[in-house]
Parts: sequence; C-alpha cells; structure tokens
Amino acid sequence: MHTQKGFTLIELMIVVAIIAILAAIAIPQYNDYTARSQVSEAVTLLGGLKTPVAEAFANDNSGTSCAVPAGAVSSGKYVQSITAVAATPCVVTATFRATGVNQKIAGETVTITYTPAAGSWACTTSAPAEVRPKACL
Repeated sequence: MHTQKGFTLIELMIVVAIIAILAAIAIPQYNDYTARSQVSEAVTLLGGLKTPVAEAFANDNSGTSCAVPAGAVSSGKYVQSITAVAATPCVVTATFRATGVNQKIAGETVTITYTPAAGSWACTTSAPAEVRPKACL
C-alpha cells in the first residue's frame, strides 16, 4: 500500500479560497487605514497653526490677522497647500494633492474654523466619513 504524500486538489482549493476571502476583507481595510493616516497629516499641520493664528487674531482683534504665519509649514507629503481666509470667523484650509494620495481623499479638504468670541476651533472635512478623524465632522 502506498500512503498519501502531499495535499489533494480539494485541500489546495480550500486554502486558496480562504486566502482570497481574507484578502477581500483586508485590502479595503488597509486602503481606509492609509487614507486615515494621510488625513491625519492635514489635521497635524493645521493643529500647528492654531496657536499663532489665535495669537495674531487676539493682538489686533480683527479678521485681517487670520493668515498662515511666515515660516509656517504650508504643504506636506499629502497636503498640497494650506490657505487662510481673513474673515470672522477665521478659516484655515488644507487641500490634499490630486495625485500621490489615496483616491478617497484626492483633492479633498480639511478646514479648521476659529471663532474668536468662544476662543474655540471647529474642524470639518470634505473627505468620506470612513476616513474622517474623530475631531472633524
């Protein structure tokens, strides 16, 4: 009698099916993970501007001081530009690059809005809900 050596075709097909199912679950999750990490770059860059913008606003008490301070980081690996609109409330926006980023966030924006009366910041984004940071709506 000969004993079986190796795997049968059915066993190999089952292993391939299991790997395919795991990949079908893991790849979209990884895609969302990379998009969330790229969005966090924008939130971090904008967070670094909160104090200087609020100080400048407090010093002259008008919307004209709402500007990205000289020497501040104005772009990043995934963020194409950071702009500020001189208004009340002060609005600072980070815009993602069109290429070289996750397609879910290409060209999208993250915006922080300073309300001087309350002394508070609010964060909003045009990115899809599954990649938004908890701090942004």
